[in-house]
Amino acid sequence: MKLGLHQRLSVTLAPQLIQSLKMLQMPVLKLEQTIRHELSTNPLLEEIEDVESEEKDADSELELTEEKTDEEKADEWEDYLFNNDDDGYKVKEPVEQREERFEGPGTSAINLYTHLNEQLSLLKLSEEGHLIGEYVIGNISPEGYLSISVAEMAEELDLDAEKIDAILKLVQRFDPLGIGSRDLRESLMIQLEEKELQNSLAYRIVKEHINELDRKSILHIAKFMSVSAEKAQAAMEVIKGLTPTPTHGRFDNGAMPVIPDLVVERVGDEYVVFHNDAYVPRLRINANYKELMKRGNSSTKGTKDYVRQKLEQARWLLNSINQRRSTMIRVMEAIIEKQKDFFERGQEFIKPMIMEDIAQAVEMNVATISRVSNSKYVQTPLGVFEIKYFFNSGIAKADGENMAKRQVKQRIEEIIKAEPMEKPHSDQEIFRLLNKEGITLARRTVTKYREELKLPPARLRKRVPSSSK
Repeated sequence: MKLGLHQRLSVTLAPQLIQSLKMLQMPVLKLEQTIRHELSTNPLLEEIEDVESEEKDADSELELTEEKTDEEKADEWEDYLFNNDDDGYKVKEPVEQREERFEGPGTSAINLYTHLNEQLSLLKLSEEGHLIGEYVIGNISPEGYLSISVAEMAEELDLDAEKIDAILKLVQRFDPLGIGSRDLRESLMIQLEEKELQNSLAYRIVKEHINELDRKSILHIAKFMSVSAEKAQAAMEVIKGLTPTPTHGRFDNGAMPVIPDLVVERVGDEYVVFHNDAYVPRLRINANYKELMKRGNSSTKGTKDYVRQKLEQARWLLNSINQRRSTMIRVMEAIIEKQKDFFERGQEFIKPMIMEDIAQAVEMNVATISRVSNSKYVQTPLGVFEIKYFFNSGIAKADGENMAKRQVKQRIEEIIKAEPMEKPHSDQEIFRLLNKEGITLARRTVTKYREELKLPPARLRKRVPSSSK
């Protein structure tokens, strides 16, 4: 047996980073649920009910941002627990919301993310593996597709893409099958693999010709694949039997109230952005645990270690909340600066703007801007808007006016929703309808926008109306 020393470079996923990223992508009601869960599991945290406690001098607040050595942290914890009487963090609510606090909606039926996380908890993974899984699940859209790339997740988590891809492959085998797929092609391929049809003609058609199915006849497909029309028809029947989107027809929790995460108010000639903290519990350290630590040597080492661990978790939580708040406000302030005409003159004056524009303005990653924008709303003097409403690129109309790319995609979605289910429109037919409305764009652009909307091609949208019972 031979002994030796070896150097190896490895990266460990920081739970604080995961917590910060997860909180950034949460809408305000989900944030409230998360904070209340932490309140129930961390005895060092308690909610501030007395409004006067919020208005104490800022020097009594817990400092959250400095990174210190373990020894410095230990000294700081004891100093904090022994010497401060009432420490928490302040929240700032818009003026009109400080007088009245509305009760949030009750807990809804099980949703997609709860369903996926329950399945994740059953896997025998390392702590890091579970954290990656939670992060992957948090980046799945309501339609069931992965909203950012593996490379972007690897960059944000400072991990090898292989680690994330391995966990993603596990998640994609969860129920519903194909969840977390990057596109329709991958979703259908996973469904066929689960049926052990990876060597079938249907699998080859999906893998090689998925983007051509809406404009090719059975005879064309048969010719491409060098098979008989009968075999091509049979393969297409298999494909039609697959689920067109991972969450198709499931996890519909009904209409939920829209609660804005941010509020924009006009103050004089300026627009001021507030974080909507009406639903965010105000936190501080439980005074009973300060007394426990004040007993000094009478407390066991195990008790002190437990309290210090929970205090560190509390620090992470408060830091993540504050970081989420400041990031969202910075992003919205940059949006207002870029979209000043919208706020001054109305919705018809919205300008083409992409996330890269804001990312550069605030010096953040585009994926961060995406998290701030996704499933979050802002209350403005013009009404309540989803934050991602402000991002769009321009398309020229036949009359010389510009139409936002978002509006074109919305029109495509409307056309598809109104189409007869037994004879859906091909991309060519949608292209013609748009041209009649003066919207001039290439047919391949129609296909691109349909795919970005995660809508399957016409052949896969075709459904025979069910007979009434």
